[in-house]
Amino acid sequence: MRAITTHTGRAVPLRRSDVDTDQIIPSDWLKRVERTGFGAGLFSEWRADPGFVLAQPRYDGASVLVAGENFGTGSSREHAVWALQDYGFAAVVSPRFGDIFRNNALKGGLVPVQLTADEVSRLWGLVEADPSLEVTVDLAARELRAGDLVAGFPLDDFTRWRLMEGLDDIGLTLRHEAEISAYEADRPSYLPSTTVRG
Repeated sequence: MRAITTHTGRAVPLRRSDVDTDQIIPSDWLKRVERTGFGAGLFSEWRADPGFVLAQPRYDGASVLVAGENFGTGSSREHAVWALQDYGFAAVVSPRFGDIFRNNALKGGLVPVQLTADEVSRLWGLVEADPSLEVTVDLAARELRAGDLVAGFPLDDFTRWRLMEGLDDIGLTLRHEAEISAYEADRPSYLPSTTVRG
């Protein structure tokens, strides 16, 4: 997982609430066996509409998605996080996230930034007025900055540290690789063991 301390990029104002994971990445895309390539399916049922925000060239290359209330509700598909990242998003801003989506995002290195509804509304206005506006998500300070908006967001110490170190669950385990190997070396041969393939 890529370490992230701060991220600065342009934003997309997705003025929709209750966006569930089936809308983020429709179930047709779940047949893929790779973890990459899901960006093409991101909001695929909406992107054919020329009025949809991601179909507008002024938001091409944006890396912060600013959504309405209850983003990422629905089924527990980590593919939704993969699709957002594969498309180029590093952070998603919303007044409230689906719990499972939020956990999947944090474990996958996509930063869910929870702001108040008023702060999200202000951010939508800023981005729509100036699509070139840069938005900074600062994990060290636990704040989002855009124009004259400075807003704090909640993030526990351990999760913030993991993101800043670039450690997913496997990375956390591998920090103890020497101790694991030493333990396995001392186990009696009749007990199950792990094997390392080269």
